Amino acid sequence: MPQGYLALVLHAHLPYVRHPEDEHFLEERWLYEAITETYLPLLEMLERLLNDGVPFRLSLSLTPTLLSMLADGLLRDRYVRHLERLLELVEKECHRTQHDAAVHRLAVMYRDRFRAAHDQFTRRYRRDLIRAFDAVGRSGSVELMTSCATHGYLPMLHVQPLATRAQVAVGVQTFEQCFGRRPRGIWLPECGFDQSEDSVLKEHGIRFFLTDAHGILFGSPRPKFGVFAPVYCPSGVAAFGRDLETSKSVWSAIEGYPGDFDYREFYRDIGYDLEHEYLRPYLNGDGARTNTGIKYYRITGRTEHKAPYDPDRAREKAAEHAGNFLFNRERQVEYLQGIMGREPIIVSPYDAELFGHWWFEGPLWLEFLIRKMAYDQETVKLITPTEYLERYPRNQRLVPAQSSWGYKGYSEVWLNGANDWLYRHLHHSLDRMADAARRHPAAEGLTLRALNQMARELLLMQSSDWAFIMKTGHHVAYAHRRFKEHLARFTTLDELLQAGRVDEPWLASVEAVDNVFPTIDYRIYQ
Repeated sequence: MPQGYLALVLHAHLPYVRHPEDEHFLEERWLYEAITETYLPLLEMLERLLNDGVPFRLSLSLTPTLLSMLADGLLRDRYVRHLERLLELVEKECHRTQHDAAVHRLAVMYRDRFRAAHDQFTRRYRRDLIRAFDAVGRSGSVELMTSCATHGYLPMLHVQPLATRAQVAVGVQTFEQCFGRRPRGIWLPECGFDQSEDSVLKEHGIRFFLTDAHGILFGSPRPKFGVFAPVYCPSGVAAFGRDLETSKSVWSAIEGYPGDFDYREFYRDIGYDLEHEYLRPYLNGDGARTNTGIKYYRITGRTEHKAPYDPDRAREKAAEHAGNFLFNRERQVEYLQGIMGREPIIVSPYDAELFGHWWFEGPLWLEFLIRKMAYDQETVKLITPTEYLERYPRNQRLVPAQSSWGYKGYSEVWLNGANDWLYRHLHHSLDRMADAARRHPAAEGLTLRALNQMARELLLMQSSDWAFIMKTGHHVAYAHRRFKEHLARFTTLDELLQAGRVDEPWLASVEAVDNVFPTIDYRIYQ
C-alpha cells in the first residue's frame, strides 16, 4: 500500500494558427515544432510504456484549438512538407559536418529523429494524432482532459457569465466529438479561476479542475490539508492545487533540472548560426531566420562559448534527475502521510510543450521517472485526479480564491498596460453576439452561417494567447493582427446581418480561413 500519490498532469495547448493564404507562415511553425519535438515523442513514450506493461498513470489535457489544428487536412499536409524540408536540410548537414566527429554524430541523430517522426506521423498514425491520443486514452493509463474553447482567460471574462459558459460548452463539445466521450476534468486556461466558474463546470459535467497553490491555500475556509488533498467547491466540483516544490524542480531554468549544463541548449540553433544563403530554402517565406530544431550545443554554463552536446551524458543526467525527483517525492509523501493521517496527493501540472521542445530531454526524464516509480520503490504511486476522488470521495468543502499561475499569480500577465485595451472590445462584442442570437432565435441558411461565424470570431478573439504575447513582447505584431482581424470580421458580420444583406462569397472566404469548430451552434449565446 503506497503512502501517497503523485498526479502528473500535462497541458498540450497552442493558439489556433492557420493561414491558408500563405504557404510558409512563420507562426504555423509553432504547431510543426510541437508535433515533432513534443507530441510525437510523448506518444512514442506512452506507447512504449504500454507495450512493456509498465503500470503508470498520467493526465493529459488537449485544448480544442490544438485538436482542431490536428484534425485539419491543410495543416497535416503542410506538416509533412515541413518534415520533408527538414530531412533535406539535415542530409546537407550530415555532409557538411562529416569532418567534425562530435557535430556529425548530432547531425546523424537529428536525421534519424526526423525520419522516425515522418514514419510515425505518415505511416503509423496515418496523419491522425487525435486517434493516436484516443488510443492511449482508452488504455486506462492516461486520462485525457479538455480545456476551454480557445483558451479564454476566464477571470477576465467572468463579468459576463455567457462568455464563460460558451468557452466551457464548446470545449466539452469538441472533446466529445474527437473522443466519443465526455471529459471528467478540465484544465482552466492559465489555471485562472474565479469564484463564479465552478457552477458552469458543474452544468457541463466536469468533475474536477486544477488551480495554482494559492487558489486553494487562500480559500475560505482555510484548507485542512493544504494542496495535498482535493477540495469541493460549493457546486460539488473538485479543485486540485498545484504543488510548488515539484513545479520548481521542473519549471525553473535556474534551480530546476532543465537548466543543467549537460542538457541541450535551446537558444543555439543552426537557423541563426549558419550562413543565410545556405539556410535560405529552409527558412520562412520571407527569409527571416528562425529555429530549425537542429541544435549542436549543450547549455555548458553562463557563457557564449558553448560545448558540443553529448547525448549520452545528457541521458545519464536525465536518469539521475529522475531518481532525485523520485527520492524527494518519497520523503515528501512520508512526511505528509504522517501528519495528514491519509495518503496525500502531490499534483504536478506542466505545459506539455516543455517536454521535448523547450527541454529536449524532458520526455526521456519523464520515462525514467515513470519506470523508476513502477519498479524501484513502493512509497509513492502515480494516480489520476479521477482515481484519487474515487479513492477519497469525502473531502473538505471550501471556496477557492481567485487566482492564476504566471507572474505574481493574480492575472497581471493577462491584464496590464500592454493588453488592457482588449477587454472593452471583448465585452462589447459579447453583448453584440448575445443581441444577435436574441434577434434570430432559430436562424437558417445564410443567416445561420453568419451567426455561427460570428461565434467563431468571438471565441478566437477571446484567446488568452493574444494578451500573453502582448505582455511577453515576442510576436506582438502577430497578436495585434490576429485580434484586430477577428474583431473586424465579427463586426462586419454583425453589421451585414443587421442590414439584411450578408455577402455570401465574402462569408465563404471567412469561413474558409477561420474554420475552427465546424459544428458550432450560435445558440450557445442565447
